[in-house]
Amino acid sequence: MSSFVQSEPSRTALAVRIGTLVMLAILLALARPVLAHQGKALLDQDSFSVDSPGWEMHSQRPEISPDFSVDPNKSLSGEGSLYLYGASNNAARGCWRKKVEGIEGGAFYRFGAAFTVQGVPQTHNTVFARLEWQDSAGNRIGNTREYAAQKGITADRWRTVEMIRQAPPNAKSALIELFLSQVPQGRAWWDLISLIQIPAPPGRKVKVATVNCRPGGNPSVAETVAEFCAVADRAGEQGADIVCLGEGVNLIGVNRSDGSPSKYYDVAEPIPGSTTDALAEVARKHEMYIVAALGEREGHVIYNTAVLIGRDGEIKGKYRKTHLPEGEYDQGVTSGDSYPVFETDFGKIGIMICWDSWFVDPARALAAAGAEIIFLPIWGGNSTQIASRAIENHAYLLSCGYDVESRIYDPWGTVLGEAKERPGVALAEIDLNYPPPCPWPWPISDARQVLVQGSRYDIKIPELER
Repeated sequence: MSSFVQSEPSRTALAVRIGTLVMLAILLALARPVLAHQGKALLDQDSFSVDSPGWEMHSQRPEISPDFSVDPNKSLSGEGSLYLYGASNNAARGCWRKKVEGIEGGAFYRFGAAFTVQGVPQTHNTVFARLEWQDSAGNRIGNTREYAAQKGITADRWRTVEMIRQAPPNAKSALIELFLSQVPQGRAWWDLISLIQIPAPPGRKVKVATVNCRPGGNPSVAETVAEFCAVADRAGEQGADIVCLGEGVNLIGVNRSDGSPSKYYDVAEPIPGSTTDALAEVARKHEMYIVAALGEREGHVIYNTAVLIGRDGEIKGKYRKTHLPEGEYDQGVTSGDSYPVFETDFGKIGIMICWDSWFVDPARALAAAGAEIIFLPIWGGNSTQIASRAIENHAYLLSCGYDVESRIYDPWGTVLGEAKERPGVALAEIDLNYPPPCPWPWPISDARQVLVQGSRYDIKIPELER
């Protein structure tokens, strides 16, 4: 105890205390990201009491109402928080809500809040925040609401949510709702709630490209890879930030000495290796990312692996195909067991390979982990299924195929570009901060969060667990 009451603490002790203060400041900044941005605050509240103005308890029916109260003893910052309890009721669903006046139609707003929970297995569809735009008469604009995305967790288990949205032209107010839904033993506390008008966010533009390239009749891997490098070079000359190449770029069109097609076990190589070295030269030359799939050998194991090569030519990550057709199992290929998502300087991306596109799980896992663009090196497949993977996860998707189209799909399944010539390149500039508007008659700018909130990942399928 004596060390805590020294009148002249050591430099080490001072450094520790300063470090602790810095860490606390960082955690607070993470917990309330909205306050780090200048703007006109319409709501900025971190303290709550029983007489906090404007907040009301709401549930559709008394029979399904959670228990509401203000907890004076639990708060991330300030005093008190808004509390909900499921009250041992399987159907309990309700929210704290507050109407915020002074919305300017067409302006941008940043909403933020923090919550912590007890007895809640998953929060994506049970503890969430949403915003409803209203017109001058107080009527809801459109048929649905905007949902905030979960952004992070502080050291003491508070979670932050945030969204940036543009108000509809006729919006005059916003209704903020903080939910607990159908968790009978669940408890949720809401704090640090803010709605701030901000300048229009800058665009986050990226030029994405896919290619149409199918080598044939080559006696060596090097010659086939050289054809892919040549078409990738064309994408780089057009200013691509990232290009998607095909599946098995060290296999397609490579013949054995007897003229028969090679198998994965003939061509598989380590990563890094000669194929990724050749692709890396093109990536460095144009300072662009490259996605390509190839046969990988690790010891005695062979994988169908996609690599992400960075602008500097370094390998930033790899994905091993999880869903293998019989033809690959017959060659002794081993399946992967994870769905990694990769950070780039423009956003998060994910990769699938060929037969993965026939199943909902890979794309769903990538989107749930934050992938904004999914790349699909594919031998052959179904373009309708490929488009559906973009639509159901609301992500951009690029396919690079041999027996299926090489296309760029937007989050609504619209084809933004197709490489029809062989060899050929398709390139599109997309803005990840401003995805294409919803084609349906409801003004919502982030359909992905609507899909996330409505998903039921918690429901088990016993037939698939046997």
